[in-house]
Amino acid sequence: MPPATHTVRLRSLNRWQAEDLRADLADLYVESCATAPGWEHRGREEFLRRLAGGIRQPGFAMLAAEAPGLVGCAFGYPVRRDGSWWSGFRGVLPREVGQLTASGQVFAMTGMVVHPSERNRGLAGRLQERLFAGRQATLGATLVDRANRAACAGFRSWGWQDIGVVYRPPGPTVLRALVLPLAERTAAQAGGPAHHARTQRLKENQR
Repeated sequence: MPPATHTVRLRSLNRWQAEDLRADLADLYVESCATAPGWEHRGREEFLRRLAGGIRQPGFAMLAAEAPGLVGCAFGYPVRRDGSWWSGFRGVLPREVGQLTASGQVFAMTGMVVHPSERNRGLAGRLQERLFAGRQATLGATLVDRANRAACAGFRSWGWQDIGVVYRPPGPTVLRALVLPLAERTAAQAGGPAHHARTQRLKENQR
């Protein structure tokens, strides 16, 4: 356990730096996930596939958290305007989400890992905030395994809104589709009307 006074530094990585760190990032992922015996290899390979897919996307961005060793990361990329990121969404995608996607205003956070030693120190929130800061987007998006109730609850506690489920083959995995209004985060702190209007529209679309 790091000392209470330790400092965590956030560092932006480009796609080549992320590629160079892929083995360390995968080690962090395995170490940070509560797993059943024998899961480690499969989980590691799944993480590496997800990371490699993200690195290939235009606009890929990653933050690494160091203290001084690697203790966390978050990464993602702008959602394509063709809406392919929402492939497998069950039902009708909320109209506003579809409109923002078509206008290039959605940024997907496709991965976040925080070492257990940092989970009560606010690192996840810092990573999320910094990853979205300065992006040309008004909506954040992410997909979370529906079976991972702790992760789903954590995202909701940060203001993410559940808009439905996504089915992704192969396998039976069902993912919760979560979105986070970005443009009104400042207004949200002040209870601004723009934030409340968008939040209400998204909630109505969930019914």
